[in-house]
Formats: sequence, structure tokens, C-alpha cells
Amino acid sequence: MSNKIVKDNVLINASYSLSLVEQRLLFLAIIEVRKGGLKVKFDHTKPIQIHAESYIKQFDVKRNAAYEALQAACKNLFERKFSYQENRDQQVARITSRWVSQIAYLDDTATVELFFSPSILPLITELERRFTSYDVEQIANLTSAYAVRLYELLICWRNVGKTPVVSLEELRLKLGVLEDEYERMHHFKARVLDLSIEQINKYTDITATYDQHKKGRSITGFTFKFKIKDDKKKLIIEDKNLSEIDGLNDAQLNRIVKNEIFVSDYNHLVSATSIANNNIASWAQEMIKRLKLDSKQFNKRPIRDYLK
Repeated sequence: MSNKIVKDNVLINASYSLSLVEQRLLFLAIIEVRKGGLKVKFDHTKPIQIHAESYIKQFDVKRNAAYEALQAACKNLFERKFSYQENRDQQVARITSRWVSQIAYLDDTATVELFFSPSILPLITELERRFTSYDVEQIANLTSAYAVRLYELLICWRNVGKTPVVSLEELRLKLGVLEDEYERMHHFKARVLDLSIEQINKYTDITATYDQHKKGRSITGFTFKFKIKDDKKKLIIEDKNLSEIDGLNDAQLNRIVKNEIFVSDYNHLVSATSIANNNIASWAQEMIKRLKLDSKQFNKRPIRDYLK
């Protein structure tokens, strides 16, 4: 089973507040749903099952602690909501939705059963472009819910390695900091930003920093910069197959360019108005043509890695 978390960028950039356990539970549910490719055929009439054993193994927690955490998450997750904006016919729709429409904890088997809300499913299954994916192992050791969210917000910009200016208000909303939490800036920076950056730099595949932006003496926003850690870069540089497609047939190339990680790595190469963005078949045709013309521009990672 793939251990990649994949979300539409709408969901990545939504505003919500979830505990660490609630986020982890949703990650395991997303992984369970996404056993197919970019467009997953998922039977929404059956509950998604997450066993405590999966939680224990993935996040390296003690058994009793896992049981208690999952039971607590089940009590609270039904009430959790997220919000985002959607452009509709020259107007903006401000949408608020629940994460799950039903959730249960089965005592005898230590299993969580849940149904995602109808608005969530398209944002984790019907993906062709404008989505972000990463290995769950990258956030498995993060113990701050804010660090998990900040990692997601940063990795969404992996193609450029930096974010635009994010206002203080927007950042608080996206990280899930409540209105009455860390109202003083030095508390916010110490207990949210600095703690998150420290954990991200220690446990994930990126090293991040931030700059603050002021209006007068007041901090109004932040920008973030990050880079892939050197050991990851070294592996890529030393791979002799980095820009080679020799020996790959058209069927293999088709698999490569439809791989969700390949799409995430290179969706910036095609403009939003291009006919290549009409559907996945058009995207595949365009990318195969580019690979054959000059495979050296596809240097995010070894080409053959997308066949795995």
C-alpha cells in the first residue's frame, strides 16, 4: 500500500484546527482511500477502517496511548470543520464543511470506522493537477500539530522553494491557531513558528527558515524559504539515470507521466490555459513528448523512480 498523503491544494490551503492525533487519523484514512492512482474509484458506501495497529506502527506510539488517543479523536473529529474559498461564475463561495459525516470506535478490535464528508472525497480522489503529495514518513515524527500543518503549507511550494507573503491572520487560520491562543507575538513565534521550524528541520526532508514583514512596528506577515536536505540532493546527483529515458518503452513512459508524484513535481511546466490541462490523457501526451525531446529538464528525481 502506498504511504503517500495526497490532497488537492484547496484542502492543503484550507483553514482548520485539528489536534495532532486527529490529523494523523485523517492521514491514515487518506492513505487507505488512495490505493489506486490519480482518480480513485472508491466505494463511498463502505466505512474506511483504521486499525490501532496501523497507528502504532506508523507513528511509533505505545499501544495503550494509541487506544486512548484514537478514542478521544473519535469523540471530537465529528465536530471538526474546515473552510475554504471557491470561485464560481465571477463570485466567491465561502465554504465550510465537516471532515467526516460519521465516525465510530470499535472497542473489541480497536478500530476506527469513518465516512468522509461528501465535500472531502473529490479533494483526495479526483486529482489530476494542482495537488500536493508527500510521504507520511516525513511527518511521522512531528509532535506538534502546527509543525504538521506548516510542513504541508511549505511543501505545496516545493517547485520554487519559497512562499509568497502570508498575512499573520491567514497563517494563524491555516495553522489552526485559535483566536484566543498565543495572542502576543513572542508567544506565537516561540510556541508555534519556532517550534514548528525546529521540528521540520530535524525530522523532515526539508530545511526551512522564515522572514517577518512589518507595517510600522507591527508584524503583519511572514515568508518562508526551504530547501531539500543535502543528503537527498546527493542521492539525486549521483544517480546516473537522472535524465535518461533510454530503455523505457511508451507504456512505461505513460505510467511515469501519470504517476501522481510526477504530476506534482512538474505540473508547473504547463500553463493553466494549455490544452494539456484538459484531462490526464492530454497531460500524458504532452509530457511524453517533452521527455523524448529533452529529458534533462525533468531533474527532480531519477526518472525510473516514478515507475515504483
